[in-house]
Amino acid sequence: MTQLLNARKGVITSEMEKVAIKEHLDADFIRCKVASGRIVIPANPRHKNLSPVGIGKSLTTKINANIGNSSVSSCPKEEVEKMKVSLKYGADAVMDLSTGDNICEIRRKLIENCSAPIGTVPIYETASRTDDTDDITVDMLFETVQAQAEQGVDFMTIHAGLLREHVPFAMKRMLRIVSRGGAILASWMKKNRRQNPFYEHFDRLLKICVKYDVTLSLGDGLRPGCIADASDKAQFAELDTLGELVGRCRKAGVQVMVEGPGHVPLNQIKMNMEREEKLCKGAPFYILGPIVADCAPGYDHITGAIGGAMGAYYGAAMLCYVTPKEHIGLPETEDVRNGVVAFKIAAHSADIALGKKGAVERDNQISQARADFDWEKQFELAIDPDRARDYRKQALKKKKTANDEEADTENFCSMCGPKFCAMKISRRI
Repeated sequence: MTQLLNARKGVITSEMEKVAIKEHLDADFIRCKVASGRIVIPANPRHKNLSPVGIGKSLTTKINANIGNSSVSSCPKEEVEKMKVSLKYGADAVMDLSTGDNICEIRRKLIENCSAPIGTVPIYETASRTDDTDDITVDMLFETVQAQAEQGVDFMTIHAGLLREHVPFAMKRMLRIVSRGGAILASWMKKNRRQNPFYEHFDRLLKICVKYDVTLSLGDGLRPGCIADASDKAQFAELDTLGELVGRCRKAGVQVMVEGPGHVPLNQIKMNMEREEKLCKGAPFYILGPIVADCAPGYDHITGAIGGAMGAYYGAAMLCYVTPKEHIGLPETEDVRNGVVAFKIAAHSADIALGKKGAVERDNQISQARADFDWEKQFELAIDPDRARDYRKQALKKKKTANDEEADTENFCSMCGPKFCAMKISRRI
């Protein structure tokens, strides 16, 4: 029984109860939203050490961290370390996007060691086993999906909405197709003169997902890869198909969320969120960024977080982080940290503005700690306590006089010093 089928029967599962506790909400509220498809709880029973997470716009905004090796970089040990860093700094889900060697071994170690839901893109592993991706067979695709489900993967990105008739629209773009999965499938359809195998055999996919309660994340294979391509005919043609597939998932009892655009200017974000909500009947929207400017390579965790905050404010349920190396190379551990923190800030900012339960309390507590000059409490409440502590230590290394040493460590920072500290002056007033 999937979470969705249980919810429809009136059953509150242990996963629903745990999500309700985390979100400070009633368990039956969670059950009702799961039953309607507006909340998903990716929870493959074979993922034994999972701490369930609810994804839906009525819950706190979640963030996902993408990790995984490439054919030229990284190893299982490095990817496990990236996963640990992701969780340490607040990632709610982790996707293994490995395309190089040892894919099964990396995924096994991640599932064994990760308490958050694990996601994959099965076509990557399938493609890695062929010399020419145009030679992939339908059976190869579904054997990969089956094997990953058996291993314990909680959610899978499947580019089932990119149809053969959509490809010509994308060829008119500046960057055409930037999704790896989307490009592989588009090439396969052209070479084999056949429809998208995931769309053509969607019922076969649903049977596997029901058996293992794998949540489908319907991928955006035609997402725009630059501002010039945003909100075009190709993107929205695919979104129309995704809306159809959401209905088929729900009818089969499969949990489903929908993935959203990559590069979108600020003035188009609200429209994109509302369009998905309508076409996909309230299915949780999982968005990459969106990146709101193309001219900041090396800083795309910032351009993505700006878009992510707006996307979450207008209805996105989960943000897929972007690292500083998004358009440059495979992220390393520090890049993962910076990406997670940037998007955690974006998600939290949206939750404050939306008045989500428990969001602003943390900010009120850290503000009180600042008023009290309680440095340790500030660090404990910070999204990145380590960075805050490091900066404080650096400030304290500055030369001090014997008279102000005690005050320097307790009552002010090196920005103002004791004489110009506004809060110290305010206390005196």
